[in-house]
Amino acid sequence: MGARILVVDDDEDSRWLTSFVLEAVGHEVLLAANGSEGVEAARRDRPDLILMDVRMPVMDGFEARRLIRRDSSLRDIPIIALTATLMGDRGRERVRGAGFDGHIEKPIRASALVEQIDRYLSLEKRSDASPEKER
Repeated sequence: MGARILVVDDDEDSRWLTSFVLEAVGHEVLLAANGSEGVEAARRDRPDLILMDVRMPVMDGFEARRLIRRDSSLRDIPIIALTATLMGDRGRERVRGAGFDGHIEKPIRASALVEQIDRYLSLEKRSDASPEKER
């Protein structure tokens, strides 16, 4: 069984494409159209991983990530920035500095998306198995 992945993106086409690719490889996909909906969905559905667009109306990805991290029951869920706005090393540093666990650049390429999601999920599994998590 795949992971439960929350995709938060205001662009309907991006949500559809990401969902299509992830479901094709066996993941369960939850969808939200803005940061506010994303925070609510994370609290309600407790996903294994969150893909979060950075620029959205209502609430951007930076604020949504901040609110999710403040909730102790959600704090350990990896949040990966989905963005077309990264401009080289400076953009990557901004995303990392904002507390995202990583980033995936748009436009999304199916093979790269699957590869990166698998990598983030395997990192999470290794972290879950560490002795520090058992305490």
